[in-house]
Amino acid sequence: MTPLVELVGIHKHFPGVYALKGVDFEVRAGEVHALVGENGAGKSTMIKVAAGVHDFEEGSYRIEGQAVDIRHPRQALDEGIAVVYQELELVLSLSVAENLFFGRLPHDRGGRVRWGELYDESKKLLAEVGLELDPKTKVGHLGVAAQQLVEIARALSFAAKVIIMDEPTSALSPREIEKLFVLIARLKARGVGLVYVSHKLDEIIALADRVTVLRD
Repeated sequence: MTPLVELVGIHKHFPGVYALKGVDFEVRAGEVHALVGENGAGKSTMIKVAAGVHDFEEGSYRIEGQAVDIRHPRQALDEGIAVVYQELELVLSLSVAENLFFGRLPHDRGGRVRWGELYDESKKLLAEVGLELDPKTKVGHLGVAAQQLVEIARALSFAAKVIIMDEPTSALSPREIEKLFVLIARLKARGVGLVYVSHKLDEIIALADRVTVLRD
């Protein structure tokens, strides 16, 4: 099976620091591939290379076997690669619906937002992640777990093939973690490839089909 995403021989350095040196990483459809390592081992850098935030000096990036040149996060999203960062990237003053389709609100020919269509599409996405709430709700009124689900729903709005989750349980209660694991299982069954970044070994054992360890 051809990997959904394949990074081969990736080298990346910053002034005075060699963050990644010849790193290989891939994720296949319907699997959870865990990425682990101590602080400073390069996990965040690897995520950001995959997401188009950082470029790299050597190596190759392939999506479904085809070489690509990802230089911007929007390019990665357009290719179906989404990241849910530990520090969520939501606009708290906007509604759930406006966050889900930020920068992509549907307009009519007169330039007016088609609110009915926006809310209908938002409800469908929220249902996919098991979140029952009014899409008009301000994101700032939601708890961390619900905000995280909004981020995952936003990834699905881009028809994400691969979702990278960066320490997703760091601010969740045990019950919220259980719900997240159920969602991960559903996404996996749909053929989504998941990259799970965590330092919690019990979660890695419970979820991961494969594990890659980065070392400093």
